[in-house]
Amino acid sequence: MADEAQPIKLVQIGPKGGAKKDGFNLVTEKVVSVNPEAKQLEVELLAYDGKTVLLDVADDAVEELRKIKPGDGATIRVVEEGGKRVAKSFRIRAKDPNTAKADAMLLDMKDTHWLNRKYAVESLGELKDQRAVGPLVEALTDEVGDVRQRAYDSLIKLGGVSVPSLIPFLVAEEEELRQAATEIVRKIGKPAVEPLAVALGEADERLKARILKVLDRMGYKPKPT
Repeated sequence: MADEAQPIKLVQIGPKGGAKKDGFNLVTEKVVSVNPEAKQLEVELLAYDGKTVLLDVADDAVEELRKIKPGDGATIRVVEEGGKRVAKSFRIRAKDPNTAKADAMLLDMKDTHWLNRKYAVESLGELKDQRAVGPLVEALTDEVGDVRQRAYDSLIKLGGVSVPSLIPFLVAEEEELRQAATEIVRKIGKPAVEPLAVALGEADERLKARILKVLDRMGYKPKPT
């Protein structure tokens, strides 16, 4: 008969020179929310994409908790007390300022005021945050021409990472959108060649013909198979 499974024993950890308790160090790349009044912290788990955990925070760590902002990364010392796992201390890795600005600009992309959208699409091109590709491609159909133009320019600045999202628009029904996607890809130049070549393998005949035409105008021809 097999031995009865034993509960996993937590390792003994503690601050240098201090008393040790059963616990572990939880590393997170993203703090989701902070609630000092409720003495709680929600963080995204590193090993589980998108999954979060809500932690209670010890009384003597609440002041540290107030210094953490959503989006920060952190290493959290979690110990077991009275059958509960409680955050006892934090080592914060503040978000890069450019990433924080990009987050704000991505929100402004949805703003109803066109001037805010215009500023957002322009800034995202300067920041070169890859998360901006999808929203910028969507902005190519914005009702305001100035926003469309800024999105066009920003996608060129982002370079090769923009191309896979633009490829389906090479055969868009709307001529203006089709032309914009084609011009952006051509202006990106050499970094666009590999994504275009990869897309050839999965494209239908209509898209394949369009990709080959764009590559030809750029001065590239696929190698014979």
